[in-house]
Amino acid sequence: MRAPERLTHPANRRPVCWFWLGLLLAAAFHLQAAEPASFSEYDVARLQYVGQVAMAPGGDQIAYTLTVQRNPFREEDGPAWSELHVVDSDGQSRPFITGQVNIGQPEWTPDGRYISFLARREGDKGRSLYRIPVAGGEAGKMLEHDTGISDYSWSPDGQQVAFLARAGVSGEVREQREQGFDQVIYEEDWRPVQVWIAGISGTSDGPRLIELPGSAADIRWSPDGQHLALTLAPTSLVDDRYMHRGVKIVDVGSGDIVTEIENPGKLGEIAWSPDGRYLAMISGLDIHDPEQGRLMVADAQSGQLRNILPEYQGHVAAIAWRDNNTLLYIGDEGVQTTLNQIRRDGSGRKTWIAAGGPILNGFSLSKDGKRLALDAESPRHPDEVYAYRPGKTLERLTHHNPWLAEKQFGRQEVFTWEARDGLELRGVLIKPVAYESDRRYPVILTVHGGPESHDANGWLTGYADPGQVGASGGFAVLYPNYRGSTGRGVEFSKLSQGDPAGKEFDDLADAVDALVAAGIADPDRVGITGGSYGGYASAWGATYYSDRFAASVMFVGISDKISKTGTSDIPWELYLVHDPTWPWEDWQHYLKASPIYHMDGAKTPLLILHGEEDPRVNPGQSMELYRFLKVRDHAPVRLVMYPGEGHGNRRAASRLDYNLRLMRWMNHYLQGPGGDPPDDRIDYRPDRLHLAE
Repeated sequence: MRAPERLTHPANRRPVCWFWLGLLLAAAFHLQAAEPASFSEYDVARLQYVGQVAMAPGGDQIAYTLTVQRNPFREEDGPAWSELHVVDSDGQSRPFITGQVNIGQPEWTPDGRYISFLARREGDKGRSLYRIPVAGGEAGKMLEHDTGISDYSWSPDGQQVAFLARAGVSGEVREQREQGFDQVIYEEDWRPVQVWIAGISGTSDGPRLIELPGSAADIRWSPDGQHLALTLAPTSLVDDRYMHRGVKIVDVGSGDIVTEIENPGKLGEIAWSPDGRYLAMISGLDIHDPEQGRLMVADAQSGQLRNILPEYQGHVAAIAWRDNNTLLYIGDEGVQTTLNQIRRDGSGRKTWIAAGGPILNGFSLSKDGKRLALDAESPRHPDEVYAYRPGKTLERLTHHNPWLAEKQFGRQEVFTWEARDGLELRGVLIKPVAYESDRRYPVILTVHGGPESHDANGWLTGYADPGQVGASGGFAVLYPNYRGSTGRGVEFSKLSQGDPAGKEFDDLADAVDALVAAGIADPDRVGITGGSYGGYASAWGATYYSDRFAASVMFVGISDKISKTGTSDIPWELYLVHDPTWPWEDWQHYLKASPIYHMDGAKTPLLILHGEEDPRVNPGQSMELYRFLKVRDHAPVRLVMYPGEGHGNRRAASRLDYNLRLMRWMNHYLQGPGGDPPDDRIDYRPDRLHLAE
């Protein structure tokens, strides 16, 4: 806000009057400036947040990426930029590579003198490997590949790097494409991700290809420099990456697979023990486990695998070895997180950082295992860099959105309710700003996707999540973790299997009833929104549960279970971990679980939004529901398509547009006049979107 101009007075006026008037105006201005401001969609569009963190081997510095959103009114539209910064243990942060850059996967070289990273800079064909000296100087390119580098791992001596890159196409195929023969043979002309090894110390030999069956991911060099641990899927198709990846250990010299580890389901991180004798991994319990979340340790020679937390009623989210016998892991536990230590044999579990503090999303260890860098969030800020030493206090090192201190926040708290069958459920509730206990408020139910996911008690405001924007607008916003969510163990995450849109979505209606019973919700002013599986819930709320919801906003959601199965790129995941029945085995089961089947009672105003290039949930899902509702003409409906966007919006302009449309729809039908939909055009008011200082 601009400071008021200094007051002057004509000679024939009494100075004392102007003096007191000046004091009054100054006091008024001070009060106005001190009053917290509401949180808007434009604030969401300028948030910055930490991405990946990497602790220096010596533990004295932390490299991290910072996501900086573009301003579509001042620069070319596109996804957010990703910068490289370094912060020391005193919280002094230095920008290393900033501006219009996309830095990924920062790592410290083994000697600690450089930070390496992947980026596509001017002149690069794809993402290349760079490094920048920590002591100062420009970044230099270390390695490039025709198809770009997707992952890499340093050898222990820093003289070689293993990297992953998709196989190229032949010169003949390129020539044919230039002639216009660019047809796609669906799911047949896939190209594997290959494993390469390259020298860094100025040798003339080019990268060496290691021939392996299938398509690789998640490469890690062993501490002794003799082996690589990686994961292989039969193909590079997303369904195979999700469901059929296995862990392999490869001899660096010969390229032979020397150990195969039969992990039982989905895969997350893999990590070598410092002595190279063991591999830890985050895995599914079995092929039907919806989410990787079990902590397992395998013998690197025999491949024998052991689940070291068999009774854990949470989900392991990140891992690292502290020493040869000790692992650290972040656990998702309900709507909280913890940082824990456990021995390799499953004994000696100890909690380092208890539940109730910031939500921990990832971490990195110093070489001696005594210092940690973490990225973490809280209800008052998105991801920032934190530091921790065993026995000490978790310390926040970065503050990338200082303007948040000037904003009004609605109170955020854990909300518990009981489902109609007696199951206890939990979510996170954000109350309206200036909440009064004797008033009832409009509510926006914000349903997460998956359903193998969950909402934690951290930062819950984004372009597709109303959060504090809703609270500033007078809404209560509930994020329900319905049955099938993660964070409560395997058994809970399997409760929704084989019952799509059944008890899992009854849980949402029961959450509304609990808000009404608590005196918070106005039962006639409840909206529902969500993306992907949350979009499915939003479509269900606008059809089957139409009598419960006065407004719905569906994003990349499901409307027809039959055509969804026939057009998705994850059919085996749908079958193995969501609904173990194929449509042709029970057509009626699929129909009854489809929102389009429940059109007769649909009277909820529905806004549908979808990316035109979505491979996960075909845009036809939104078009089908729109057409049926439009022809039936029982309730207002609008369809908005985003060109070039996939399963979620990436570009700054389409994100801002989505956020504005979401909130305007909810305001119009839950607090406004209702009736016909609001104007289909948006006044974007670019003057309101400014970059944080």
